[in-house]
Amino acid sequence: MQNRGHRSRGLVVTAVAALVGVAGLTGCDAVGGDSPGPSGTGARSARPTPDWDRSPSSLAAVGDSITRGFDACSVLSDCPEVSWATGTDTKVNSLAVRLLGASGAERRSWNYAVTGSRMADLPGQMAQAATRRPELVTVMAGANDACRPSVSAMTSVAEFRIQFQDALRTLRSALPKTQVYVSSVPDLKRLWSEGRTNPMGKQIWKLGLCPSMLGDADSLSAAATTRRDQVQDRVESYNTVLEQVCAKDRRCRFDGGAVFEYRFGTKQLSHWDWFHPSKNGQARLAELAYARVTSRTPPK
Repeated sequence: MQNRGHRSRGLVVTAVAALVGVAGLTGCDAVGGDSPGPSGTGARSARPTPDWDRSPSSLAAVGDSITRGFDACSVLSDCPEVSWATGTDTKVNSLAVRLLGASGAERRSWNYAVTGSRMADLPGQMAQAATRRPELVTVMAGANDACRPSVSAMTSVAEFRIQFQDALRTLRSALPKTQVYVSSVPDLKRLWSEGRTNPMGKQIWKLGLCPSMLGDADSLSAAATTRRDQVQDRVESYNTVLEQVCAKDRRCRFDGGAVFEYRFGTKQLSHWDWFHPSKNGQARLAELAYARVTSRTPPK
């Protein structure tokens, strides 16, 4: 989810590799829990979607590094083959594989997500996705809008709304009948509370991962607590925007807060950065998406 500058990438790779080497970590394979979590994304829409096709025959994905499988297989690298949305790895069993089968996923799913993207980048990705004329587009974006150098640098809720509306309009101008599945933004405060239990994770976070939430990870001061709460409030507001905007489009389905509410643990986090989903985490995201895309009624 984190947007890193290319000029510093070599230094960060070296530092992370050294830290990981010392700890003897083994990359992306992990097994973890999948218990349900508490609610927290605002009111749910009960609007029916009579035109929803539960078995689309093609799929395109847009979003950020989560959908690219970043840091799931090797340090500071995309690993789209384990993407929850379009990946082909059998251990992940992506949404595309579940809907289209293994061969269908290879031929009729496309990944236009870009590591480091924010909501402002989504219209361009939607335009690319539209060229494939997919029957379903998956959206997972917003974490980078909250993961900024400071709280003041976060994307405002008003800007976030305008940008998401623009993204949907871009798609609709080309494909008025394509379905859209929108994932909620993950719970960044839970990520902090889980990842901070690992000394290696906290060292890697110091390299610049989501400073607005993860900076000074051990501090429980009033200022640090207020900062994290502000980031969490912004994420919840983003999810409310995603739900509200999606509800106005009869062929858009929000996940009902499923990703935000999922109570992931460290086994669902990349052991390269203790921030992005591991292969196991990607598999859990695929499960959540499939259940909601194939549901007879929208999530509530």
